[in-house]
Amino acid sequence: MVVQGSTPILNKSQQGGLTPKYWSEGCKERMKNITKKGRDLAAAVRKQPGMKFGVYHSLYEFYNPLYLYDKANKYKTQDFVKTKTMPELYELVNKYKPDVIWSDGAWEAKDTYWNSTNFLAWLYNNSPVKDTVVVNDRWGKNTPCKHGGFWNCNDKYNPKVLQKHKWENCMTLDKGSWGYRRPASLIDYLSIEELLKTLAETISCGGNLLINVGPTYDGRIIPIFEERLRQLGSWLDLNGEAIYTSVPWTHQNDTVTSGVWYTSQKSTNGTVVYAIVLDWPKEDEFVLGSPEPTSKTKVDLIGYPAKLDWIPLPGHNTGMLIRIPPISISKIVCKWAWVFRISGLNN
Repeated sequence: MVVQGSTPILNKSQQGGLTPKYWSEGCKERMKNITKKGRDLAAAVRKQPGMKFGVYHSLYEFYNPLYLYDKANKYKTQDFVKTKTMPELYELVNKYKPDVIWSDGAWEAKDTYWNSTNFLAWLYNNSPVKDTVVVNDRWGKNTPCKHGGFWNCNDKYNPKVLQKHKWENCMTLDKGSWGYRRPASLIDYLSIEELLKTLAETISCGGNLLINVGPTYDGRIIPIFEERLRQLGSWLDLNGEAIYTSVPWTHQNDTVTSGVWYTSQKSTNGTVVYAIVLDWPKEDEFVLGSPEPTSKTKVDLIGYPAKLDWIPLPGHNTGMLIRIPPISISKIVCKWAWVFRISGLNN
């Protein structure tokens, strides 16, 4: 399963799957049970405020004989598409009514082989989710970064600059695998600091962050993955206003101090800017070069009860110098990636 903001993506079919034609009777019974559980999961997710339900689907399977037959024919036949891929996609939409369809496995053949355009035309015009569904860009080897409601482009795509089209950074907590690996060591997993750095870089540039965790063969989420997700959840409980419903600001990262990424929220009272600071300031003064402060500018550290003092950055037309008060460890409610909330700016 992967988690995309507040949208869990159910992984229904990956590249190594089997088609119903080759299932035993016992396997078919198990799949009926899985289908019921999938519907129950979709219903449970949708009951949660602000959450959507999505599904992952791989267009191809590495060793499926029907696919290998089409591949040997240089994709001039479509036996695999007609008997497996397309029926499965239509079933997926009609059974689960997903808000997101995350397509994958399209890199060996063009969209014309996969019949993607016909499916997408039905999806957006006649399907039960035609008014709500969103899809990514993996519908043929010629479509990534060109077609789709949001673009994945490549795995772990993180341009670190603002993009014109909505995009997504799909990444995994295990640096070396999308699945579960028994021999993985601690260094193979992202630390919470690395995860929050990726989150800040992605959101500030207008992207979604999709986080993959690979379960064990019996469906368990191992403790290191659980810990990272719980740490991220606790950080978002405090700093979520800098992430959820935020939009990119005039600047994505600071012009003076490295390791600072910006987001913003617009309201009738003006724009609130969030400076996500990845490293705690070493001194009792902290410089931000991008903001243009005014006499109405106010600064506070999310989770700290008092406003922070600041002055215009000496010798510069823009920027500000924020004074960090002595804060006891008991009053620092955040352990990583501190968020400064700034209002009343000129930009």
